[in-house]
This record gives sequence, structure tokens and C-alpha cells, in this order.
Amino acid sequence: MTQPEPAPGALPCAPIAAGVDIGGTFTDIVCDRPGAPPFILKLPTTREDPARAVIEAVERLEREAEVTPGTITRFLHGTTIATNAILERKGAKIGLITSAGFRDVLEIGAQLRPALYRVILEPVTPGFLAPGHLRREVTEQRGADGRVIVPLDEEGVARAADDLAAFGVAAIAVVFLFSFLDPAHERRAREIILARHPDLMVSLSSDVDRAFREYERTVATAFDATMKPVVDRYLGRLEDGLAAAGIGAPLMVMQSRGGLAGATVARRRPVRLFLSGPAAGVIGAAAVGRSAGEMDLISIDVGGTSSDIALIEGGEPVIRAEGTIAGFPVRAPMVDLNTIGAGGGSIAWIDEAGGLRVGPHSAGAEPGPAAYGRGGQEATVTDASIVLGYLDPRFFAGGLLPLDPGRAEAAIEQRIARPLGLSVEEAALGIHRVVNAAMVEGIRLVSIRRGFDPRRFTLVALGGAGPIHAAALAAELGIGKILVPRHPGVLSAAGLLAAPVEHEVSAAFHRPRVEASQREVRDALADLDRTAAALMALEKIDPATVVIRYFADMWYIGQSYSIAVPLDPDGADPLARLHADFLALHDRIYGHCMEARVAIVNLRAVHRAGGSAIPQGNSVLAEAPALAERVARFESGAAMTAIHLRDALAPGMLLAGAAIVEQADTTTLIPPGWQAEVRADASLMLRPAMGAGT
Repeated sequence: MTQPEPAPGALPCAPIAAGVDIGGTFTDIVCDRPGAPPFILKLPTTREDPARAVIEAVERLEREAEVTPGTITRFLHGTTIATNAILERKGAKIGLITSAGFRDVLEIGAQLRPALYRVILEPVTPGFLAPGHLRREVTEQRGADGRVIVPLDEEGVARAADDLAAFGVAAIAVVFLFSFLDPAHERRAREIILARHPDLMVSLSSDVDRAFREYERTVATAFDATMKPVVDRYLGRLEDGLAAAGIGAPLMVMQSRGGLAGATVARRRPVRLFLSGPAAGVIGAAAVGRSAGEMDLISIDVGGTSSDIALIEGGEPVIRAEGTIAGFPVRAPMVDLNTIGAGGGSIAWIDEAGGLRVGPHSAGAEPGPAAYGRGGQEATVTDASIVLGYLDPRFFAGGLLPLDPGRAEAAIEQRIARPLGLSVEEAALGIHRVVNAAMVEGIRLVSIRRGFDPRRFTLVALGGAGPIHAAALAAELGIGKILVPRHPGVLSAAGLLAAPVEHEVSAAFHRPRVEASQREVRDALADLDRTAAALMALEKIDPATVVIRYFADMWYIGQSYSIAVPLDPDGADPLARLHADFLALHDRIYGHCMEARVAIVNLRAVHRAGGSAIPQGNSVLAEAPALAERVARFESGAAMTAIHLRDALAPGMLLAGAAIVEQADTTTLIPPGWQAEVRADASLMLRPAMGAGT
């Protein structure tokens, strides 16, 4: 079909990619247009229906950037819909079918308890996902070698499905003992359920988490089931809206481990979407670092309610095989993120001992900080930033949300300054000290406590507030370089554009290392490759472009937690190399290793295709505005501070602190004793000034 002629002044019909990230306060969109700087847009998130803000963003693209929807060839999305469904306990009503004798695994849980001496006990297992009246047992049994001991009672499956359907469940989780060795019984159960109740959704443990440990596998499968209807409805509405807007590109969704998956595949495995939004920010930070020649990074994404901190080594984020959501273990691969309750909306308060505390409670977007003028009465970190002169109330979020400095001062004076006998400015500095200390401890958790020295890493500041706090964090940790991307406030959306399509498949392979043969390992990896290749085929990925990596989860026999070790099956004596690498990793993480019996627990195959540099194009104003100044307050005292517009900075410029760089999506603070260089890729590199130290 012949493309229509572009309207006068419109961009030519070239392939265009759009990345959309939905946050608690704003929905961000970054559109990569060939031959033009990326188009950046922030809209208030429509909480009642997040898909609505996405559709509005597409309409704004056409009006303001002259991007015809039909020319968008890649539409990429990061979402918190899965996480919010669990945090707010708004997942679908589900039933659970287990092997006879195992119906209460979800409630019994594991032996470990997070608080042994707490007087008032709270549930530490997610029994709410499938209460007792929604759990059923069926007769079937496999041995530890996977062989059938008792055949599947198919009539029992049918009765269980009918009972659960009568209770109005929307999905059923099926978890049979040792199904990770042979999934035939689970797959037959799904056939029976869908034949009788085609409107139900079914999650199989052999699809969700093909590894041993019954409790962890049951939890992951139950979470997958409760999110399936929610995610399916959301993605369905979004796809319908995009189609109605004229976008024919398939919808791609960010997964927790930092790779994209098509909406069709994402619907199959929603448990892998928990960190969809935050993972995109980490991928964006890694891409920005590679562009700047910085491969070892610590990223900190400071938003309105929290800070997400991650470590990136050799250009790749550290990946965990298991994470925690709402306090419950979820065994699904995800970026190793440490999320703390420290953001712009974090509330400052005074504890019973008269000490100043900040967070984890947040004012959120509604009512928000006192300066928002939406009814918030509490003093927040954002209010402190206004009082200290770091934020221009007229330019916050590019003027989208004007702030009231009088309300900010009043909240801090009433809630913090007067009770502590401080001036408003002293109280605001105290709020920053406390929240910065929490962020520093969060960075130590992903670095020092994992065996990494943060001083050899570059700090990447992103999010709406990350570049405000970055210099204070770096100084405390002895970090000598801070990288601020061109558009840090929308880096999660931009990170979607740089992310690869990726699928990870794992399976149990429980063998002592000395008893495992290379042939067994190769055969197991070949099975994983076939499954991963089928997923990539659904994405219409050319097999010739796919890069494959393998990992083995290993532990000392008798340990409870494993370490993921890279595996090269084509190398010389791969199992001996695997053993040596395990010892080295164990020594780095735990500070010791020993010559003791080692076992392989699981094998993993990761298939990846695509991935690119992040769009960082820069448009410098033809005529720079006159340099402005205002007083800002630092630890060293008040200082007249130069105010720069990011759009007026040309590559090669050097900015000496005290200075502030303002742009629509964030504000960068350069304190006294620091300087910032504008790099060729339009990013800022902050370093201590000569002789200032860190």
C-alpha cells in the first residue's frame, strides 16, 4: 500500500519507536524519531485506568510531534499493573489444585521466619491468594525421579474444577508434586479444566517455575494465576486502544529481568512482570553508561514514593533468580533492585524520642507534598528541596505542576522546625540529610554487602529527583563520578527503546557436580533452547540474530541458597570451569570458599535479540538565555547559585558548583566543590573539583 504524502512540515514517514512508562504520578513517553531529537512527554497518570493516559500520549504525539501513528513500528511499554495488583490485593479470585496431601503448602510456608521474636505475629505466607475453601486436592503421584507412581485421577480434576468454578474463581493454579521433572499430569489437568470451563485461566507450576521446593513453586504459580486475568484485561484494553489510534505495531512489554516480550507471551507468564517499570530504568542506565564508556555503574532512580537502586557490572545488570513482592518470596528472574521508601513525596516526621525521620510513608501523588496545593499538610522531601532553593516552583515538571513555596515552608515550620527548635532552612537541610542517609544505606546493600566496592563504580542518577541527591550520596560513599543522562526523569521510558527482546527458561537439574556429565548438561540445555526458541518465534525474531547465554544455579551440598554461575558448554572442560567460577563467586559474595561437595541445582538458558543505544539526541538553543541566579542552601552554607537551562548547554561546557541545571523532567544539583562537564552525547559527568576530594 502506498504511504500518504506527509503534511507540510511533518517528519517523513520513517520507522519510529515509542516507549511508554507508567509511574504513580506521571506517565512518560519517549519517541525516537530518525533524524530528529527524541520527543519527550509527561502526563498525569490516570490511576482509574492507566491505559487511558497511554492513549492520550499517542494522540499528543500526533498533534505536537507530527508523528503519524501508522509510522510507529515499535511500541514498548513498562507497567506497574502486576505489582499494584498484589500490593493493593486487587488480583483475581483464584483456586488452587494440588497433589493429595499438599493443599496447605501455601499456608504452611517455609521454615524461615523474618521476625522470630515479634510478640504480635502477622502472616508471612500469602494464604490470602487461595484461602482454604478455594483449595482442592486430586489423587496423583510421581516419584523423586519423575516416574508415575499413581496415575492422575481425571475425574477428580473435573470435580475440583467444577467446585472452584462454582465459587466464582477467574483462574486456577495447578501445582503437582515433582511436576518440574515431568509436566504431563499438570498439562492433562489443564486440558480437563479448559474443556469444562473455557472461560477460566490456568497457571501450571511446570510453566511458571520449573524447579524444586514446593512452597516457592506454589507461591509463584498462585501469584501468576491471580495476576493473569488482571494483566490480560489491561493489555487487551491497551491493544484495542492502540489499534483504534492507528498503531499497527505489536505491543511489547518489559519483563522483570530487563528484556522485552510480546503482549501475547507476557499474558502467559505475568509473574515475570513484577518489576516491569523499574527494570526499564536499570536497562536505560546501563545503555547510557555504555554510551559514555562507563561499564560499572550503580543506578539510583528517585521517584515520588521510593528509590530503586541497582548495580550494573560490565554493562549488564545483576539478575536475581528470586525476589520479594509485598514481603513474600517470588521465584521469578528479576533485576536485583533494592527499593526503599525514600522519594520526593516521603514524609518527614518526629518519632517518640524526638528524632527526625523521613519515610517510608509517602504523600504520593494525591494529595502529594504540601507544595502541590492538593490538600497535603505533611512536610516532604520535595517541600524541603523548594525551601533549600533547589527547585524552581514555576518550572517543576516543565511547568505542568506549579508549586506553592509558601505551603512548603509552612508545613516544614509547623511539623518539623518548631518542634525541634530549628529554623525552616535548618529543618529542610535535616530532612535531606536523613533521606540521603537512607539512600546511602540502600546503595551499600547492593554493593558492599554483595562484595562490590562502590568507589570503583559510577553513580547514574535518574528519576525526577535522582540528580538532586546524587552528589551528596557520592560524597558519602567516596564515588568520584556521577553520570546524569540527557533525560533522566524519563529514563525508564527511554530504557524501553534500548532493551532487547529476551526470554529465559529454566529447569531443575539436581546433581552433585562430580556426578553430572557433559552429555547430560548438553541434553538439558538443548531442551531449554527448544522452549526459548519457540517463545522467540512467537515474537517473529530471526533465529540468526539470537544470542544465547547459559547459567547454572549452584550451591555447596547442604546450603539453602544458590548462586547463578555463567556456563559455557562449548568451552574446554566446562564443568571444571563451572566449579572454579562458583568458588570465585562464593568468595566474592560471602568472603570465603572451600573445597567441599558442590551441586548443580538448576540450569538456565537466556535467548536475547536486539537492543540498541538509548536515544539521547540534543537540541541546543540557538540563543542561550541570560544566566540566572538564586540563593541555595548547602551543608557549607548559603551560596549564590548559577541556574542553567539544560537545553542551552553545548558539549564541552564545564559548569562549576554551586550550580543548578533545570529541565522539564528533572533538576540537577551541582554543590560547591563539584563540577559538571557536558559530554558529546549530551549527558553530564559530575566530578569533585580539583583538590576538593569526595
